[in-house]
Amino acid sequence: MPEKCTDNIRDCPLTARVEALEESNKNHSRVHEGMYDRIRALETENAVQNAHWKNVDAKLDELTGMVKELTGKAGKRWDKLAETALVVIATAVIAFILGKAGL
Repeated sequence: MPEKCTDNIRDCPLTARVEALEESNKNHSRVHEGMYDRIRALETENAVQNAHWKNVDAKLDELTGMVKELTGKAGKRWDKLAETALVVIATAVIAFILGKAGL
């Protein structure tokens, strides 16, 4: 091969290197496109998972509210029961005292 390029491009010593670099560049482009496809797929999957987690979080908030409501009702029932029991006991004590006093 001559040291300088002539009119015939195939006689240029750099032609083989340039062709090798162009082929390598094509391979890199394919690899990069594959990586971009994978990233797009991961982004799509991540968006779907985020939507699922938002649904789970909304249902969890709803269930938490329901549990608070139910425990609140049970607490109110016990308070009402205790209040009623105290009124009954107080009434019985007062009636007993009044009965002993002859009223």
